[in-house]
Amino acid sequence: MKYKDYYSVLGVDRSATTEAIKKAYRKLAHKYHPDVSKDPQGEEKFKEVAEAYETLKNPEKRAAYDQLGRHQPGQDFQPPPGWGEQHGDAQFSFDEADLADLFAGLSGGRHAGGHIRMPGQDYDVATTISLMDAYQGTEVELNLGLPEPDAQGRLHRVPRKLKVRIPKGATDGQRLRLAGRGGKGLNGGRDGDLYLTITLQAHPLFRVSGHDLYLDLPLAPWEAVLGASIDVPTLAGPVRLKVPPNSPAGRKLRLSGRGLPRPHGKEGDLFIITQIVVPETATDAERGLYEQLAKDSTFNPRAHLQKEMNHAA
Repeated sequence: MKYKDYYSVLGVDRSATTEAIKKAYRKLAHKYHPDVSKDPQGEEKFKEVAEAYETLKNPEKRAAYDQLGRHQPGQDFQPPPGWGEQHGDAQFSFDEADLADLFAGLSGGRHAGGHIRMPGQDYDVATTISLMDAYQGTEVELNLGLPEPDAQGRLHRVPRKLKVRIPKGATDGQRLRLAGRGGKGLNGGRDGDLYLTITLQAHPLFRVSGHDLYLDLPLAPWEAVLGASIDVPTLAGPVRLKVPPNSPAGRKLRLSGRGLPRPHGKEGDLFIITQIVVPETATDAERGLYEQLAKDSTFNPRAHLQKEMNHAA
């Protein structure tokens, strides 16, 4: 019988906890899964990882494996005297056995059809929705090709069409878990999960941060100075906003509850950011008014610069 170092296969110490073994298995199973791995030996490594985990995750099998001692991988060895009577079948022919078959034959080691029970693979897919869809909630149809094992355990890509309800208030980058909608389990193993990552399409007006929205509001110079009452867009329709007098560029005004809804709580907010704009061209009358303003006004927007220059001198 040739020795296989299951601990080395999983990349863990012999003293590793059950949780550490499980974590290592999941990482390697995903890395070497035939549908994911680009490694030519990926499928073979995937089987080795599954074989190692099937033995080490079971305390009784792990104890029996540890009693075999340490050997070089591939080295011929014989189990200690009495090992078969203690852990397996006294009539088992060790000379003809493979280590995987030996441990699969232990109590509780075989499942349906004598094969290892394996959970289905988890998969990640992405979908893009509009901001209005995120606000109202929507349903998307996914056309997927997910690998599924046949009766012999060979993977084949099978088309699958899913309709998924996305709740209102979905945010950019949100990850939804669809339990049991991933890869099919093998030999009675549970089906994997499907994780749907949501991307929001860019909106021509609104910027999104979590459940909050941001909108730039252009103001004429006189609106910024005198104040104004202006209709501004929201996802639920226009609302009237009062801009306070003497509002500088970059001032943040909040419309509470006008952002994206939250699943279990109040809605996000809409923040209005003031931007002061000037006309591309001015009429003679407008230019005359600005000239009169420049003559009469005592406002100096660069007073702080003058102060610093005087201090430096």
